[in-house]
Amino acid sequence: MQQLPAQPLSEDEKESLLYMVEEKLARDAYNRLAEMYPDVPVFANIARSEQQHVDSVMQLIEKYGLDVELGPPGVFHNQELQSLYNELVDRGSKSLEEALKVGALIEEKDIVDLEEWLAKTDNEDIKLVYENLMHGSFNHLCAFTRTMKSMLGVDYKPVLLDEETYNSIISSCQMGGPKR
Repeated sequence: MQQLPAQPLSEDEKESLLYMVEEKLARDAYNRLAEMYPDVPVFANIARSEQQHVDSVMQLIEKYGLDVELGPPGVFHNQELQSLYNELVDRGSKSLEEALKVGALIEEKDIVDLEEWLAKTDNEDIKLVYENLMHGSFNHLCAFTRTMKSMLGVDYKPVLLDEETYNSIISSCQMGGPKR
């Protein structure tokens, strides 16, 4: 990413970077759920990966000289994300099944958000980072749904993704791809 030259940022690209850095919602929610369900390693494992996602977006923010200061865990500048975080952590605290569904839903939201932002950028280094984040979200969605099925015998039903897209993601993970 650093070897790609900096390109002028559109307003959409600036907005996307400032929004996506609050991808820390996933990290913060998973860390909180890991505290609630310490015997279920999927939350802590994916939280570590989400930290790498935040770091990747922060590198772009620094490269382009944007000014952003991340709030502490569970605190967001974007009030919609703040409300979503509060709602999802509350929902996840009700049961392990709900917590795993929350994880899958967060990954669905990340995929939808990334698809929208990718459609609005022509900047090669942003595209590269967002595509990598998307593949990570595919893998995380698979991990949450696999854990739900193996531990609880529950099949996840997508909320934000259409059935065809969801099934394509799940089958690609079962076939050994996509990997980060």
